[in-house]
Amino acid sequence: MATSSDLPVVNIDLKLPTGWEVLTDKQLRYLFGLLSLNFPSQKVKTYCLFRWSGMQVMHRYGKGWYCKFAKDEFVIFAPQINAAITSLDWIDTLPTMPVRIARIGRHRAVPADFEGVPFETFIVCDNLYQGYLATRQDELLEEIAAHLYNTKRIKLTAAERVSVFYWFASLKGFLAKVFRHFFQPAAGANGADGNMIEHGGSQYEMLQSAVNAQIRALTKGDITKEKEVLSLDTWRALTELDAQAREYEELNRNFSTKK
Repeated sequence: MATSSDLPVVNIDLKLPTGWEVLTDKQLRYLFGLLSLNFPSQKVKTYCLFRWSGMQVMHRYGKGWYCKFAKDEFVIFAPQINAAITSLDWIDTLPTMPVRIARIGRHRAVPADFEGVPFETFIVCDNLYQGYLATRQDELLEEIAAHLYNTKRIKLTAAERVSVFYWFASLKGFLAKVFRHFFQPAAGANGADGNMIEHGGSQYEMLQSAVNAQIRALTKGDITKEKEVLSLDTWRALTELDAQAREYEELNRNFSTKK
């Protein structure tokens, strides 16, 4: 980055994270803390630019800021900052891969992508997540976190609540790409992820109906297998549901072509 001032021109090479998936727990906490304050995107990225690059702002200098980076001292101006933060534009989007803080207090998180996590845990968390989308009640995020961090009760900071939301939202988006036949938005869905909570009607009944349909599909109507199904690995359960959804799509296509 080159600066223009009455100081000598200095070229510095800033090393910044290239995406959500490379952030450390410390960096995630910092970013989620900023997001919890509802700062404008430009402000969030500017704070991250200075924190993650190692640049230090010493004081104002005319229309710019007198900064230090390693052994170099220089003045930086707003247009240069605006140009630099474009490399952090990925902050404006949800992670394409599930990301999460690996540990909160003494509680360790389950695998970010839910591989090896019981299907029942996914179902419970998904219902709570849909409830949060509808009500924005922070208590629901703490209930989700209790399942995600294998504990009966957990108290979250504002940054950790944002982390839980981003984790499950990114997980849903990721799973929707992997199991694209099963995770299809319902007809007329208005939500970004096609969640049924936004379709009107009885939310509880719609959620229960969806959950029951998933369990029936996996047990093939044999209620004695329900406990076994709920204990399945989430990925194993979704793989089976996705295969059944694909078969259903093919049957519908074949039926339509014969009409």
